[in-house]
Amino acid sequence: MQVNGSEDENDNGYYTCHSTNPSGQNQHKDCPPKGDHKVADLLCEYHRRNISDHKLLSKLLQAEHGIKMSEATVAHHRRELGLFGSCLTATQLPKVTKRQLVLDQLADDPSGCCGPRVVKELIANKTGVMLPCKYIRDQMMLQEPEGFVAHQPTSKKLSQKPLVVLGPHHEWSGDGHDKLTQIGFPIWGICDVWLGKWLGIWVLPNNHLKDGIAYLYLSLCYQLGGMPIQMTTDCGSKTTEIYGFANALREHFSPHLSLDKLPAHKFLKSVHNTTIEHGWLHLRLQWGDNVKIFWEAGSGIYDEMDLRQYDLVQWLWPKLIQQELNQLQEQLNNHCVRKDSSKKLPSGVSPNVAFALHVEYQAENCLQVVDCEVVRQLMESIGGEDLICFVSVKYENHAQTIFMNLGFKELSFHNVWNIFSAMFPLI
Repeated sequence: MQVNGSEDENDNGYYTCHSTNPSGQNQHKDCPPKGDHKVADLLCEYHRRNISDHKLLSKLLQAEHGIKMSEATVAHHRRELGLFGSCLTATQLPKVTKRQLVLDQLADDPSGCCGPRVVKELIANKTGVMLPCKYIRDQMMLQEPEGFVAHQPTSKKLSQKPLVVLGPHHEWSGDGHDKLTQIGFPIWGICDVWLGKWLGIWVLPNNHLKDGIAYLYLSLCYQLGGMPIQMTTDCGSKTTEIYGFANALREHFSPHLSLDKLPAHKFLKSVHNTTIEHGWLHLRLQWGDNVKIFWEAGSGIYDEMDLRQYDLVQWLWPKLIQQELNQLQEQLNNHCVRKDSSKKLPSGVSPNVAFALHVEYQAENCLQVVDCEVVRQLMESIGGEDLICFVSVKYENHAQTIFMNLGFKELSFHNVWNIFSAMFPLI
């Protein structure tokens, strides 16, 4: 005999209960079942990005992954995973552990240019532990009080007009960064003007060659499957090829947008290309100055006049710098900027969150779809990936094999010269 489809009578005349939904799947098709590992991974990733607000997490899960989950359910999952906000974490962690987390991060910033909010985000990103900003600030004042002088604003202030763009991918801004050129590693990058989100930052042999930076522009179009309504760069012969590709692609794939009324490319003086220039300032202060310090640590090890040493450095350091640039790009895009009521564009939110929830900010995704195969052919026609490589493919494979055989698990600024010394006799 069965009662209400959920109880069975056994031989002794007792009823035993069983679940009518053992899989945990409910009637909401977009809500994941119980024990879904994807949800756990996503919540851990958001936590690493310093996002703990349950309401915001619920919105991001829906917008980025199509997962419908209430705030209460998000809170329940976070508790099960042991993901807690900074205040609760501060009361649970031993003092020595909290202090060591701050000290480890300060060791990665020898120039002392990162403020407490940035340090908080970096600790969360690297360890998954959230600490209160006040605690971090107190420790920084105790350990390195001179650092607060180092990260005071130092740039000359220029008068700026409010930016007016429709939303993500309305306008991209591209430019080169030459602060590391003196040690042989120039950089070029592209950011989105709508909220300053970095779309790509690359180290390359020469950021003044038009083919090289045109290849990077096309590679970003290929990666995203589209192009912006308008591309902005500084004036100069090195950007003329981007100008040509931007116009040709827009005319072919978005013929409804008049090139006369809305140009596909715009030239600006560097000082007026404010979005990316502002981004370069943060990159230099939070990262670029530290790179030079770690580079100079090898002054007694590296002889640039020795061709074999030079070739190894040309493989090892660009590999490390690109790895660090990728991490820095993620860090900057997850950084929550301060609220500014005078701005027309969103503030008080990170670029990544704003992009995911752009509809809430009355913004429009302006990405113009392109044929990726056409873009790939254009990339190959101007020289392909060789344009941004520091060494040959043969040398790359040989060096990578030695690196792996030596058993190194990671490459960092702290061990790069040790790895150089270990690899050089074998190269």
